[in-house]
Amino acid sequence: MSKTTPRAALSPENLGLIEAVHRLGSMAAAARELGMVPSALTYRVRQVEDSLDVLLFDRSARRAQLTPAGAELLRAGQTLLQELDAVAERVKRVATGWEPQFTIAADAIIARATLFELCEAFYAQGGPTRIKIRAETLSGTLEALQSGQADLALGVTSEVSLPDIQSARLGAMQFVYVVAPHHPLAPLTHALCDDELRAHRAVAVADSTQRGSGITFGLAAGQDVLTVPTMQHKLEAQLRGLGAGYMPQALAQPYIDSGRLIVKALEQPRAPFALNYAWRRPRSTPETGRALRWWLERLEHATTREALLHNHHQI
Repeated sequence: MSKTTPRAALSPENLGLIEAVHRLGSMAAAARELGMVPSALTYRVRQVEDSLDVLLFDRSARRAQLTPAGAELLRAGQTLLQELDAVAERVKRVATGWEPQFTIAADAIIARATLFELCEAFYAQGGPTRIKIRAETLSGTLEALQSGQADLALGVTSEVSLPDIQSARLGAMQFVYVVAPHHPLAPLTHALCDDELRAHRAVAVADSTQRGSGITFGLAAGQDVLTVPTMQHKLEAQLRGLGAGYMPQALAQPYIDSGRLIVKALEQPRAPFALNYAWRRPRSTPETGRALRWWLERLEHATTREALLHNHHQI
C-alpha cells in the first residue's frame, strides 16, 4: 500500500468517508450509501490510517467504533469542513467587490465607543470583509496608511498631499490643560506661563511611528515627561497626579465636572486642533471596494464625524 502524506489523506472526501462509517456503524453500510465497493472503502480508510500512523476504528467490536484518535480526527475534520465551506462562501462574496480584509488605523484621540458602533453597523449589513483595527498615535496614524498596513486612517493630524491617498476633514478638537486636584499647579489661580509648565512633569502619548522619533505636542524643551502608549493611559496618569498636560476636552469633561481634574488657564492656550481622515485609493484599482465605500459613506455624515471625536465614555 503506497503511503500518502497526512495532508493528502485529510481531504474533504476522506473525512466524509470516515464520518459515514462512524454514523452507519460498518464499512459495508457506508459503502452502500456512498455507492462504493466495500473493499475500496476499506482500502481508503486504511490509507488514511497508514498516512497518520494511527488506528481510526476499533475493528474488534461488532460495530465500527472510533478510537480516541479517530474521534478527534472526526471532530477536527468537521470543523475543517465547515471552515472550507465558509471560505468558499467568502470567496464568492469577495468576488462581488468586498475586500477580504479592511484595516482601520485609529488615532488615540478617536472615540472607541463610536468606532465600535460603526463596526456593529458594518457587520449588521452582512459583508464578508474582516475588520482589523490598529491603535496609532500622531504621525503613526498616517504612516500606517502610507505603508500599506491600513486602508483607512482616522484622526490624521496633518494635511495629506500624497499619491494614491485621499483625505477629508474629520473635524476640530478642543484641548484643555488639566491637572489633578493634588497636583502642585492646581491651587494657582493665574494664567500659567511656559516656564511654570516646564517646571512640572508632562504626560504624553508616544507617537506610534516606526520611522524616526515622531512628533510631540505641548512639551517644552528640557521638560520631564512620562510617556504612555494610549490616551486612556494618559488620562489615568493625570488623574493620579503623575503629571500634567493637554487632554481632549470631550474626554476630560466628565472628570472636570466631578472635580477629579482641574482646567488651568494658560498665557498661550492651544487653538482647536484640525483633524482629517484619509484612505488609500491606488490608481491601479480605480474601483472603490465595497467596505471602503461603506465607511466613506458613513464619514460623509457630520454626526458620525462629530461622534468619532467627542463620544468618549467615562472609564
